[in-house]
Amino acid sequence: MRGKFLFLGAGKFFVRGTTYGTFRAQEDGVDYPVRERVEEDFRLMRANGFNSLRTYTVPPRWLLDIAQRHELRVLVGLPWEQHVDFLQAESRQRSIEKRVREGVRSCAGHPAVLAFSIGNEIPAPIVRWRGARAIERFIERLYRAAKAEDPGALVTYVNYPSTEFLRLPFLDFVSFNVYLEKQQTLEAYLARLHNLAGDRPLLMAEIGLDSRRNGVETQARALDWQVRSTMAAGCAGAYIFAWTDEWHRGGDDIEDWDFGLTTRARQPKPALAAVSAAFAEAPFPRTLHWPRVSVIVCTCNGSRTIRATLTGLQELDYPNFEIVVVNDGSTDSTPDIVREFPVRLITTENRGLSAARNTGWQAATGEMVVYIDDDAHPDPHWLMYLAAMFLKTDHVSLGGPNVAPPGDGDIAECVDNAPGGPVHVLLSDEIAEHIPGCNMAFRKSALEAIGGFDPNFRAAGDDVDVCWRLQQRGWTIGFGPAALVWHHRRNSIRAYWKQQQGYGKAEALLERKWPEKYNAVGHIKWSGQLYGRGLTRILGRVQRVYHGPWGSSPFQSLHETPPSLLSVLPTMPEWYLVILALGGLSWLAFLWPKLIWALPFFALAAGATLMQAMLSAADAVFSGGKRSWLSLLKLRALTALLHLLQPLARLYGRARHGLTALRVRGPRSLTLPFPRSSTIWSLKWCAPEKALEIISNSLRREGVALLIGGDYDRWELEARGGTLGAARLFMTVEEHGNGKQLFRFRRWPRFSTAGVVALGVLTCLSIGAALDQCWLAYDILALASLGFLARMLYESACAMTALQRALAHGFKDAP
Repeated sequence: MRGKFLFLGAGKFFVRGTTYGTFRAQEDGVDYPVRERVEEDFRLMRANGFNSLRTYTVPPRWLLDIAQRHELRVLVGLPWEQHVDFLQAESRQRSIEKRVREGVRSCAGHPAVLAFSIGNEIPAPIVRWRGARAIERFIERLYRAAKAEDPGALVTYVNYPSTEFLRLPFLDFVSFNVYLEKQQTLEAYLARLHNLAGDRPLLMAEIGLDSRRNGVETQARALDWQVRSTMAAGCAGAYIFAWTDEWHRGGDDIEDWDFGLTTRARQPKPALAAVSAAFAEAPFPRTLHWPRVSVIVCTCNGSRTIRATLTGLQELDYPNFEIVVVNDGSTDSTPDIVREFPVRLITTENRGLSAARNTGWQAATGEMVVYIDDDAHPDPHWLMYLAAMFLKTDHVSLGGPNVAPPGDGDIAECVDNAPGGPVHVLLSDEIAEHIPGCNMAFRKSALEAIGGFDPNFRAAGDDVDVCWRLQQRGWTIGFGPAALVWHHRRNSIRAYWKQQQGYGKAEALLERKWPEKYNAVGHIKWSGQLYGRGLTRILGRVQRVYHGPWGSSPFQSLHETPPSLLSVLPTMPEWYLVILALGGLSWLAFLWPKLIWALPFFALAAGATLMQAMLSAADAVFSGGKRSWLSLLKLRALTALLHLLQPLARLYGRARHGLTALRVRGPRSLTLPFPRSSTIWSLKWCAPEKALEIISNSLRREGVALLIGGDYDRWELEARGGTLGAARLFMTVEEHGNGKQLFRFRRWPRFSTAGVVALGVLTCLSIGAALDQCWLAYDILALASLGFLARMLYESACAMTALQRALAHGFKDAP
């Protein structure tokens, strides 16, 4: 298993499979056909291009021997009574584990074994009865048992849509049985399953259609697009249910279903030829007109890793591409290494990453421009999956996952499980809000239309900026889960700290350009959901499973309730400032003993951060097989430390470049923060929406962060002066005929609720200190109160000035 795919030696192994069984048991107790029949079945499978089969019971060794002779790999099913409440008695659980161990042991080490399946479709009512967590723990118990018997084997569990909410991160790859009879619905659900699978392979353990109810020709057509859609979506493979109409279950032959590719007499149906042809062309037909692609590698002193990058690019399976390396002023041996490969090398002075990326796309000859970092290397089919998505969609940009390669060391693996990595942000299963720069593709025409990358971003942030600029034009960004690159993580704590500081600087630069994308504290307001490793656990977030009425929904998914502001606060770097403030109040207890009450709040705030880091580290997944408990404890402790360090590094990087809670964007001149009204007479008619748009654009040009009033608000715009103060604008229009209008405006200051509460607390504390005659504590608290009040008035006064200027200057542009 490597990333999203399975490999056999050095070559990728796409599973082209069919299910086999279950059959009526023979006189000797073996629940498979006689050897001659198996031999003929496997010969016919291989002749039609199949390379794998899935069983539902443990096969005898002679069946595996026959499979090996025909170069077929077997996904071995380990059956047990999963349709009943198997957790009711510990004796039953031990019995199930014993049978799993015996089944694995009987097949262990056989070269025909592809993997073991430790279960198949535990019914949703059983899961609902016992609770998802209990079922997850038991499946993990069976996984550990199977691994103990055959440590080198791959192990999976076959799930289905009714229990998709089960979280099983320990499985080697993800398997699902899915029966959907509309192509668009299947493709959308495959995208969802890929996001559930993360950076592991996704295998379709059953797809199919009943020919008895739908007809053999309809079955053939449906299986053709099911196979093609599954493989094009980036799945590691698929099993067709089933090889033959002969099917036995629960002591009876099933006579009213005909899912087979062959009849009970093994006569091929039209579906067999259709599936054979579809599998032969997987993942994509070679007859497609593939667009020319320019792969751009920007590098500056990348000699340590760029050889692996260029070697991987040479091994791409794509018929029409070029490689352009932009050497951004390297002072090491990077240019010499690049010259060893048949690529175009462009050398410039050191101008930064964005400028190098602009040089790359401007020199590109392809209609698609694809970027990969000099410390990454691609999956062999990387360009195919990207190009295929461009061919079938209108997206102007695409991205895919980036996965840390194995073997980089324990620190790199901890960094991979730490926050601040190159994660993607998705608005839906297929539409992205942001794609990381190490794996992003564009239509060249789109980059030309927006003028390429902003050269002000020398090291980071340019990928976020370009995504927002594309979406500002109404264009969309797609996400291809199979377009995978391997991307090295930082391999030391110092390098990780430096990287996060750089990201903090990039956030500061982005906030100056896109103030409306940030909240008052200085945190990016993503519209989508972050995907990837290392995400910080939000304390108090409630996850609920949608079961449907009486647990009857065929698609039961996990939903998270929107987190409260209080639960989100500890995830922000600025939370450390809250901890610092509470620590300062606790220290003042030496001057005024009554402030000792601040100490529990300080402990609670610091404890929440520590608990968050520990729980996030507990969710971390580490590779490398079985580890000792001491080794795992060290890895989790280091991961927790990185969760604590990352916000500090971001906060430091932001503060150094002006992104602080005390920042003011826009004019610094002051207008007394009192409610004001004004009017503007217009001799030419202007739509109210257009007038507000003109005012908004004027404010944005001044660098002011804006909020737009909602459907239930009695205000149109809010100009943010800073974290504590803002000003709001309300507008109405009088129509006076002949296109003449009178615009009436009302604007007033607004103070943040948190600021008002903090000011009230500080004021009450200062009064209390004065009453107790603790004058030094009083002086400190009173000064803090006055400083807080002055800051609130200053920020709201700046916001009032911004609105006044926008009305005075920006509105002149109205037609």
